[in-house]
Amino acid sequence: MTDMNPSSSTEAFLPPPSPLDMPVQDLGRPPKRYGRPFWRLPTTPSTLWLRRLFVFGGSLALTGYGVERINQVFNALGFSTLGIIILVLFAILSFWLSLSFVSAIGGFFSLIRGGGLGLGLQRDGPLPSVHDRTAILLPTYNEPPSRLMINLQAMLRSLQETGQADKFDVFILSDTTNPDIWIEEERAYLTLREHDYARHRVFYRRRAQNVDRKAGNLAEWVQHHGGTYPHMLTLDADSLMDGGLIVRLAHAMESHPHVGLIQSLPVIAGGHTLFARMQQFAGRIYGPLIAHGIAWWHGSEGNYWGHNAIIRTQAFAEQAGLPHLPGKPPFGGHILSHDFVEAALMRRGGWAIHMVPGLFGSYEESPPSLTDIAIRDRRWCQGNLQHARILPTKGLHWISRSHMLVGIGSYVMSPLWLLFLLCGILISLQARFSHTAYFGTSRTLYPHWPHVDPIQARTVFFTTMLILLAPKILAFLACCLNTDERKKIGGIFRLAVSVIIETILGALIAPIAMLIQTSGIISILLGRDSGWNAQNRADGRVPLKEITHRYWLYSALGFALSIAAWSVSTALFLWMLPVLIGLLLAIPLVAFTSSRYIGDETRKAGLLLIPEESHPPSIMRLAEAEEKESPEIPHFEAFTALRHDPFLRMMHRASLPPARQAGDPINIPLLTGLLKLRESASLKEALRTLNTKEKAAVLANDEGMNLIMGLPE
Repeated sequence: MTDMNPSSSTEAFLPPPSPLDMPVQDLGRPPKRYGRPFWRLPTTPSTLWLRRLFVFGGSLALTGYGVERINQVFNALGFSTLGIIILVLFAILSFWLSLSFVSAIGGFFSLIRGGGLGLGLQRDGPLPSVHDRTAILLPTYNEPPSRLMINLQAMLRSLQETGQADKFDVFILSDTTNPDIWIEEERAYLTLREHDYARHRVFYRRRAQNVDRKAGNLAEWVQHHGGTYPHMLTLDADSLMDGGLIVRLAHAMESHPHVGLIQSLPVIAGGHTLFARMQQFAGRIYGPLIAHGIAWWHGSEGNYWGHNAIIRTQAFAEQAGLPHLPGKPPFGGHILSHDFVEAALMRRGGWAIHMVPGLFGSYEESPPSLTDIAIRDRRWCQGNLQHARILPTKGLHWISRSHMLVGIGSYVMSPLWLLFLLCGILISLQARFSHTAYFGTSRTLYPHWPHVDPIQARTVFFTTMLILLAPKILAFLACCLNTDERKKIGGIFRLAVSVIIETILGALIAPIAMLIQTSGIISILLGRDSGWNAQNRADGRVPLKEITHRYWLYSALGFALSIAAWSVSTALFLWMLPVLIGLLLAIPLVAFTSSRYIGDETRKAGLLLIPEESHPPSIMRLAEAEEKESPEIPHFEAFTALRHDPFLRMMHRASLPPARQAGDPINIPLLTGLLKLRESASLKEALRTLNTKEKAAVLANDEGMNLIMGLPE
């Protein structure tokens, strides 16, 4: 490794500052739009109002039909309390399903007609030239640096192949709190910039204080460096984007100065466990249909998913400064699910927000198991429920409010389904155990029979199942009509079998997920904060003991419900059977789907196959080549790594923040950490006494570094 002097190393860590003001927004007042229109933007499709009328009108019509049918099932001969409760619950659930169904119909026609583009974007053909500079922002939080660098190197090489790499700079924005991972990040960064395609174009910054998490991480970059870059492309730690797609998105932003954000469609790929392969199959086969549907009626009022999207820096700085909500977490404090809110605020300020699902080349990874996705989902659940505090914001577009309502509904539907199920059980119990009064106190010509119409019930059941499964059926048909994709997936037969496997396993997992989400909502209502943990992306084997410990309660509940249902009636038991099977098999089901071996075997059999597995795109081939070429980097403890690598130590010192000035907040972990270092007789003793916060604090301090270097082994 070539040596460098400290001054040049300081410049290499970060470019000169270019501040950009990012005022905190007042949600109680209308925004400043600076003369921009609000209701009709230049890229708003002329028929957008008709599309929305079709989606919402169709959803209401289907809901009305369903409510009328369910009323005939339970309340044909008079209203009862349970009947009314079921009617209200069914109306909400029916509208939710109907909205997805009608949106999927729009997505189907958009998909088969080659839609999902707009803004002058093209799937193929020569790449357009870009002139403005774009910053690619890669936030990371305690992620393995080696994996982070593999995807980043692949993206840099892909950009180099476009011939326009000089228009893009990369900022690795670390919020890492683990001191060992922090030093690994620095070492990996220094190794990366030895490559010609990365030198002078990749920068690194670590925040000592993780204020406002990812939203604060991006806002801090905007305030310090946003003035240089008209556009910023936001990534996640597992993001992988093709260089050609990045160039096309940047050109679209240049060509449409009123557009504030363009969201690509990230495809889940790279999974090995059965659960991850199910997720990526569903995302790849059903996802485009769903995304085409929402893009079709969202128009210029699209949404933001927090990553793999390009944003106009001016629009973000001007409108997306997030305030802290009154009160304590989980509903107060900083805004957890910031992406929806940032998109809504930019649209509120007169900027267009678009999704372009017709372009491929945007990828991400899936959590490897139900347990991992449940941990992530708990944080998302809290963030989405917190959006209830954002809904009254002055000046929001009604579609932006609908995005938040849909986000809230995606979690609230779980307890509502559970209540619907429990009401059905109560009606069966009432019919089984209550004394029937055929004639009441009032005089009637006919007796009041408690009545559930079985014929109407079957009609409602099959209609609901059709609406529920319709998006999958339409996605299957759309894939069959695409000759190229059909071949890459293994043909119609394997595709059909894969859809059946995913549907059955998904149905078995659904009641477990329903209870997980319901318990998450209860814990949030009880005031419990989700915290902020790094996401597990490895797919190592989960011990059966751990799975049993986490899921025995679900199996026990399934067993108790089975006995109760069977004791009431065979009909009730059969009605509940789809839910009971999933709960009874919770432990083996989670273990089975978490298996990498089973996942790899399904891939060998050509099942749950996606085109990116059978015919990897160029960016995935680059990432695979980088993984093979990257040397295995041994893990070192931070103090040891700095003591044995003079260049790393010099660069680390050059990147340290300025020393504390009088009046600055007192850093308690630093004070206690320095004291422990002074009292330690050896490095080994210091490592034994320092906690994680103290270790990170002394590593970020010049005096702490001197003490570390002066300790004997």
